[in-house]
Parts: sequence; structure tokens; C-alpha cells
Amino acid sequence: MRLKAIGKIVILSFLAFICLFTNVSKADQLRVSDFSKSTLEGWKEKRFKGKTLYQLIQLKDKNILMAESQDSASGLVKKIRVDLKKYPYLNWSWSIEDRLGIGNEKIKSGDDYAARIYVIVDGGLLIWRTRAVNYVWADAASKGEVWPNAFAGKNAVMMALRSSKDKTSTWYTEKRNIYEDLKELFGTEFHFIDAIALMTDTDNSHGQVKSYYGDIYFSEN
Repeated sequence: MRLKAIGKIVILSFLAFICLFTNVSKADQLRVSDFSKSTLEGWKEKRFKGKTLYQLIQLKDKNILMAESQDSASGLVKKIRVDLKKYPYLNWSWSIEDRLGIGNEKIKSGDDYAARIYVIVDGGLLIWRTRAVNYVWADAASKGEVWPNAFAGKNAVMMALRSSKDKTSTWYTEKRNIYEDLKELFGTEFHFIDAIALMTDTDNSHGQVKSYYGDIYFSEN
């Protein structure tokens, strides 16, 4: 009996260790989206021109968000206040099926992207204090290139994480230190961000694209 009791204690201790480890792992992350669980909870649509279709689908046994744009520009926005001192890293995966063939993304007629993710610092009533970094899948710009948005100017900075040299129909995983990016791009430190947005848009180039987004989350490292 004593051996059985000791055995149970060992097993329970082991299970408790697993649970503790699992909880710590979850604490290391702050979830923004759970597309893999087929949910769009907390995401709101923002339309600029027409409507980009955003739909949760299963692709090769993987639950993801599909975006289809045809001469349209609408995005999904989620308000989420994130402490960048605790969770500085933004993680996500994405893939595109088509290219837009844009000649210059730095002018208004070329401000379209098969996939992009925004990180937004809300200026509140002082709208001119709002700041945003747009991580984009560029067509004409080179990977790593940075430039002010054609419509919003220096308040919204574009950063090309992928370019026309990256393959279509291929998944890429991204990880950015948002705290450091904001400090470098805007010359000041931001303790919090207030929203995340994603958009697939083709309204300026009048094109058509399809892209995919995986789960999005912040992490401690």
C-alpha cells in the first residue's frame, strides 16, 4: 500500500510539474488572434474602399485566415493594450498567392499590399500623435527598406519584411521587437501599443490578390 501511495505521489507531482510548465509557457505569450481555433473574436472590420473578404478556412489541415481583395481596401482591427516592456516581440506567420506588380509603393497610386500587419499607438483626441508601423509584404521595395506612408506621412512608417524575391504559396514566420522598432523609427520610447490591424488591399492599383494569415501573438522573448 505504501508503495502504491508513493507511486501516486510521484505521478501527481509529475502532473503538477507539467501543469506548472504549461502555465508558464502560456504566461510567456499574449495572444492577439487564434485563427487556428477558428475564431475572429475581438476583431472589427474597418472599410476604406469596397470590402476585402476575410474568411476563416482550413488549408492543408491548418486553420487560418484567408484574405481576398479585388480593387478593395478594408482591414481587420483589434484593440489590445500591450505592455511592450513585458511583451516586446510580435510573432506571426503569413503567405501570399499573388503579386500585384506595383512599380512604386511609396506613392499613393502604389500604396497596396498583398499582406500587411499594423502596430498602432493611439494618440486619442490628439490624432496627430497616433503612430503606426506597417510590416508589409512588398512588391517593388526591397526587403528591409523603410519609408513613410504615402497617405499618412511620417506618422505611419512602412517596413518591408518580405519582397517579390520571396516565394508565393509559401509560409513565412516573422518575429519583430516592437519596442525597439518603434524607438528606432520614431525616435522615442513607447511603453504601450493600443491596437493591431491587418489588411490586404488593392484599391489604388485596382488589382486582385489572395493571402493568408496565421496566429498572431506577443511574447517575452
